[in-house]
Amino acid sequence: MTTGKTILILPLFLCLFCAARTEPDFVEGHGSLSVNGTQLVDSKNEPVVLAGMSFGWHNWWPQFWNSDVVRIMRDDWKCNILRAAMGIEHEDGFLEDPDSSVALVKGVVDACIENGIYVIIDWHDHNAHLHQDQAVAFFTDMARTYGDKPHVIYEIYNEPTVVDWKTVKAYSEAVISAIRAIDPDNLILVGSPHWSQDVHLVADDPITGFPNLMYTVHFYAGTHKTWLRERGDYALGKGIPLFITEFGACNADGNGPNNLDELSLWTDWMERNRLSWCSWSIADKQETCSVLKPKTCPTGPWTLEDLKESGLIARNLLHQWNK
Repeated sequence: MTTGKTILILPLFLCLFCAARTEPDFVEGHGSLSVNGTQLVDSKNEPVVLAGMSFGWHNWWPQFWNSDVVRIMRDDWKCNILRAAMGIEHEDGFLEDPDSSVALVKGVVDACIENGIYVIIDWHDHNAHLHQDQAVAFFTDMARTYGDKPHVIYEIYNEPTVVDWKTVKAYSEAVISAIRAIDPDNLILVGSPHWSQDVHLVADDPITGFPNLMYTVHFYAGTHKTWLRERGDYALGKGIPLFITEFGACNADGNGPNNLDELSLWTDWMERNRLSWCSWSIADKQETCSVLKPKTCPTGPWTLEDLKESGLIARNLLHQWNK
């Protein structure tokens, strides 16, 4: 693994003929994940750093939620993890159409298992504490279906917004309890207030009594700078394990120019702390952070011409990270 600055100054065209991932089955090689201090470790208690991509909201870009894209992400982009961001609110989200939502999630999870990579089942919600009963029922189903699979990671609250940590913590404890009643050990990821940025509050009042928990940090390099890394340092210093489940090089609204200098500082920080990450997002929305150009074929194959600048950056970073 190289530093963030080295990653970003490599010519993007060098990725064109990069080989497929080196391990035939990444999960078979590493097995069940757990947390040792602040470090994610594999079944041999060896440190492991995962790097991959997040799908965009399933209710807005369902065309990309298919096994062909999972294979592209594994073989061409060299992802060893994908994040299935199931939208909860808004039109066609889980609350409106749970059956179709669950079917899409299970399709991606099954494809990740078949392709030997890890997968995050993400309750992609800004108000999950208002939907606790639905979340408990959903993750109970996921734990019953996939609790014996080392591939599966649960992300139970994507981005709490204007809500305090006490509320998020109570919700999280309820959902974690439901998962742990069935699945005693697969990794669970917990968000924090204000778009998963208040990890300093988590550090002062963490969830206790459950194994294998990590806390998420989300950043967009055009908006989030030294102050958020300092919050991360504070949390790590107090023994709080972190996982970057969403980031981009642009502004927090998904637009604006990509800030490569600031992204280099972030990738240096992630490497220095051996943090796992997923970049946002596999979608063709007309915005900076979506990695595909509009009307890109939803099943591939994709050339570099199909990728926006964010796609080239993310793919190049993955090729350097997952050698």
